[in-house]
Amino acid sequence: MEKVKSAFEKAMERAAAIGEMTAEEKEQLKEQEKIKTILSEYYKDDLDRDGLWKKMKGSKPASLRETQMSFINSLGLNMIPEEFFKRKDGILAIESLKEQQRVSVMEQVLDSIAGIQKEYQEGKEQASAQLREAIESNPQLRMKPVKAPDGRMTFQAAVSVDEAVQARLSEFLAEHEERYEFSFTKLIEKLKWEAK
Repeated sequence: MEKVKSAFEKAMERAAAIGEMTAEEKEQLKEQEKIKTILSEYYKDDLDRDGLWKKMKGSKPASLRETQMSFINSLGLNMIPEEFFKRKDGILAIESLKEQQRVSVMEQVLDSIAGIQKEYQEGKEQASAQLREAIESNPQLRMKPVKAPDGRMTFQAAVSVDEAVQARLSEFLAEHEERYEFSFTKLIEKLKWEAK
């Protein structure tokens, strides 16, 4: 049976492994920690776009790309607009630091992504409102068949309006989301390609 290692033993193994790193590996690890710290400050609103730009100015191209990819990989279809625009600002700030900048192309792709997100959210809200209206105006949509003790089939209210809306909305959203997710993924891939 294998011995369970204590936290101290694990820490000592990691320290030993770090000691065996080459100078280049240590530098890369140090740069990754710097990026994590800067991103953490940015996401916590301790840094704005200009602060991010200043802290990343003079960074190696690989570090700029890694930071930009971190922003891109954190984008999502269901993201709230404020979070999306924060990441957009970060992506564009980093792009403006590169030797060969594609700021306008990146901005166009990001605007297309914002359009897909908005369209998706509006479709979701519209479907929810239409389902709610249909269920409220037609109580039968909330009914379910139930067998009575005497063997007859009767109907009774199965769920609240909110529960009925959620159940029917989830069916709609599966198809709706698949369609938008495809377009969203294509744009993310294009953004990653432009960020190279």
